[in-house]
Amino acid sequence: MTQWLVKTFIKDYENIKDRKVRMAYGVLGSGTAMVCNLLLFLAKCFVGVLLHSVSVMADAFNNLSDSVANVVGYVGVKMAGKPADREHPFGHGRVEYIAALLVAFLVLEVGVSFLKNSVDKILHPQEIVFQWVPFLVLLLSVSVKLWMAFFYRKLGRMIDSKVMAATAVDAAGDVMATAVTLISLAVYRLVGVNVDGYAGLVVSFFIIWAGIGIIRDTARPLVGEAADPAVYRMVTEFVESYEGICGTHDLIVHNYGPSHSMASIHAEISSEQGIVEAHELIDAIEREANRRLGIFLVIHTDPVDLNSKVTKRVRAKVAAILQELDERLSIHDFRIVEEKTVTKLIFDMAVPFEFDEEREETIKKTLEESLQKENPGYRCVITYDKSFFGGEDMEQDGKDREENER
Repeated sequence: MTQWLVKTFIKDYENIKDRKVRMAYGVLGSGTAMVCNLLLFLAKCFVGVLLHSVSVMADAFNNLSDSVANVVGYVGVKMAGKPADREHPFGHGRVEYIAALLVAFLVLEVGVSFLKNSVDKILHPQEIVFQWVPFLVLLLSVSVKLWMAFFYRKLGRMIDSKVMAATAVDAAGDVMATAVTLISLAVYRLVGVNVDGYAGLVVSFFIIWAGIGIIRDTARPLVGEAADPAVYRMVTEFVESYEGICGTHDLIVHNYGPSHSMASIHAEISSEQGIVEAHELIDAIEREANRRLGIFLVIHTDPVDLNSKVTKRVRAKVAAILQELDERLSIHDFRIVEEKTVTKLIFDMAVPFEFDEEREETIKKTLEESLQKENPGYRCVITYDKSFFGGEDMEQDGKDREENER
């Protein structure tokens, strides 16, 4: 059903990186959910008036209020799809994260409200009356809401949409809430035991926890999170695939929405390569990154000496000493500068995030003492940096950097 809706109502549906196509997915999802909630509202209103059932009427207006989340999702996706302008040169993609946060608070509101009602039912039990028509109406509601949850979840995964994922959780919360009512009615019908309040208490905690999870996941890109390992590999492998690039490091990715990213990276080239030639190479890579990866990429060039035997030998010695001190340490941008009385070894060292200045200074002192046994004039000029991507072992990242430079 989901695939049929996508193919029917979205032109060029496979091109999800396109801003207009992505916005069409959001409109389809929000519009479908609003229609479903409106139909549920009308059906339950009809049954509620016919049977004079307050509970069915209350559930009907709950479906009407669910449309608020759909409207938030619709507005969020539409605004996020607006092109860049003078005030927002990187587009409006982060509006979608804000919309997802609003939906998350709606989920929390449902969970807290359900919690209060459940506690009230435990403290003040109410007699349950089983009727087949309201039972079947609620069963229909669960079926529709369950489909909506899966529908939103699938669309959200297809276009990496936080607001759709949040709305899927909102629909799943409604499913659990209504399902508890159905189970309570069935248990009371079969064994005469009222478990409504206790079952609702358990479900309310699940809904609240889901809302907190949405807030946590949505807040990360707003606060600023490390680059995803898959994006890290994609960008570094893309840049390093060009002839003339010896290696890369210090990739930073700035997220301006699910389909709006800017990145900067250091690319190592031979120090013997001409400035004009190097500039043309970097320009070409940046243009292709924007066209093929959809990322606005800025590349900083680091010249490296690939032919000096002395540089290679000293660099290897520095790397070996650091590996003995801590196998997570790695170096890049290594060069030697000869002065009158000292020989400066200038390089960057990647260190774990837990390293403080005192520990870094201790490593530098130990390293210099070891090197000065060979040459008393050696002095280390170190720039310490930390990994800007998450989810992978830093040690492996450092080894990859060193392998690239070799």
